[in-house]
Amino acid sequence: MSHPLNQATQQHSLDCTESRLKPTPTPDADRLRIGGFTRLTTIDYPGELSAVVFCQGCPWRCRYCHNADLLDAGTPGFIPWPDIRGFLEQRIGLLDALVFSGGEPTAQSALGAAIRETRALGFKVGLHTGGAYPDRLRALLPLVDWVGLDIKALPREYPAITGVADSGLRAWESLDLLLAARVPVEVRTTLMPDWTPEQIAELAHGIADAGVEHYCIQACDTDHALDQGLEMSLAGMSERIGLIKTQRFASFKTRGT
Repeated sequence: MSHPLNQATQQHSLDCTESRLKPTPTPDADRLRIGGFTRLTTIDYPGELSAVVFCQGCPWRCRYCHNADLLDAGTPGFIPWPDIRGFLEQRIGLLDALVFSGGEPTAQSALGAAIRETRALGFKVGLHTGGAYPDRLRALLPLVDWVGLDIKALPREYPAITGVADSGLRAWESLDLLLAARVPVEVRTTLMPDWTPEQIAELAHGIADAGVEHYCIQACDTDHALDQGLEMSLAGMSERIGLIKTQRFASFKTRGT
């Protein structure tokens, strides 16, 4: 029969071992900085009624970005996460999903905690990302149900759009991670106004070669672009994408004109 003192010592040893095995706590969801919120949308998560949280902060300065107010990571959030949580609690059974968009949501360390709270309430989780942080994205993949990934260009052409060296390598690495994990994903590309049909087709076919099945091309909104020097393309969308072999994708769509 074990002596009570020995039992206590053994229990203390077990407690210490369990403590060492516990993962580092994730930042509290209440720290998520939210710059905007859409209460209901049918277009931000395909096939689902969803709300959208717009997270504050982005490491890139894409020339056609139309969410300039969300770029500064130092700007405080305008909507507290507890308000979002309360909204979700009132929409159980009425809403299908919550989408985390931006800005760049993976720039915030509190994102994982907010996603876990969302899932605990029974909602699906969508994520809009540019793939700026592949390591952070990898950790989040088990928690998300669908991803909308921006692939802005071929890797070599990224710095001219984002203003950040090696940004293309990060984005395409994120694409590889998503495809390897078999997370449902739609890849989207916003067309730079000066791109030729040949350039657009080269990019689209490179995305198809990577294994992407669902692809969307978006027109550039030059009226609200961060770079006010961008000029609208004189060619129509159908003319610009005319060289793309769209049959290489399970679904191919366009947004804008």
